[in-house]
Amino acid sequence: MKPIGELIKEELKSQERSITWFARKLCIDRSNVYRLFQKNSVDTDLLTRISLVLNRDFFAVLTQALEERRNSQR
Repeated sequence: MKPIGELIKEELKSQERSITWFARKLCIDRSNVYRLFQKNSVDTDLLTRISLVLNRDFFAVLTQALEERRNSQR
């Protein structure tokens, strides 16, 4: 699975939203958005806010990746 930051970046791009828009919606600085894109993990509160802003359940994405890893270990 791709790092969560990369998945968020891809979703933002697919929605044709700007970094500025995203930062404003999350009430964070633009520089923190760029740092977010580099992360392999994200605080659950922040991930909840991101999921709401982008209208995509990133927890479901992580759950699916977990199931795939679990099944591959069997």
